Amino acid sequence: MLYEITVRTTCEYKHAAKGSRHLLRLMPLAQPGVQRLIAGAVEMKPGPEERSDRIDFFGNHATEAVFAHAHEEVEMVLRARVDRQAPAVALDMSPPLSALGAGVEAWRSLGPEAPHHFVGPSPLVAPVATVRAWVRDLLAGDVAAGDSVVQVVAAVNRALHRYMTYDPDATEVDTPLAEAFGLRRGVCQDYAHIMIAALREIGIPAGYVSGLLRTEPPPGKPRLEGSDAMHAWVMAWCGADVGWVEFDPTNDLRVGADHIIVARGRDYADVAPVKGVLWTSGPQRTRQAVDVIPLG
Repeated sequence: MLYEITVRTTCEYKHAAKGSRHLLRLMPLAQPGVQRLIAGAVEMKPGPEERSDRIDFFGNHATEAVFAHAHEEVEMVLRARVDRQAPAVALDMSPPLSALGAGVEAWRSLGPEAPHHFVGPSPLVAPVATVRAWVRDLLAGDVAAGDSVVQVVAAVNRALHRYMTYDPDATEVDTPLAEAFGLRRGVCQDYAHIMIAALREIGIPAGYVSGLLRTEPPPGKPRLEGSDAMHAWVMAWCGADVGWVEFDPTNDLRVGADHIIVARGRDYADVAPVKGVLWTSGPQRTRQAVDVIPLG
């Protein structure tokens, strides 16, 4: 599926910032056989005094920008065209969960896709006792002995979707996963962090995927500009023969051609679309408008 994408992020400050530094991860990934980045550009207004574009350790596009002059607002706009291919339907060749640990130990690379980076705690995903108890109860009840790793991941994805209620007013971007799990409410970031924590508790390497999701308007209604939003889901390593498989716990489905990949990492800290520091006082506000338009 071919998509035309626009992501417009505006940061407004009550009092002019005398300077700021931003790190952006907005450009969609290019991955052979999965997603092709046909064209893309990130523009900023006002223009920064310094800018550098690079690829980070996990293969994500990263843009660093420094604003040395006073400014009350910064607008960052991504425009891109992406060809997202539907995942191939393949046989489940993943091992049983009991054999996955040996597969991780046998993996000899420490490259960005190595499972070793995704098995232990990361900046925003630490062990949580309540999540541990929840996923172990799930294994004892809803998962059959001998189920493959892909089947276990799908079961955790399905159970978490049932357990949680999507509520954009329940949490903030910095809400700990333990709090969101206790509330049983949250947004896609919370779902992803909780599922990552649960999978790591049972020995399945898991990471965070930031991206975009095409949304369909209600029947008979026009599509609203800016109605799409940045989304998040989970990648799980299911053995050397299968590799990484992606699931969306917010919507209880396996990731497909409607999911456009922007960045991958251990958790949100590795892939935040916009983060930075600035010299100012008083409150600030960030607005985002996202358009994902299918072109056929």
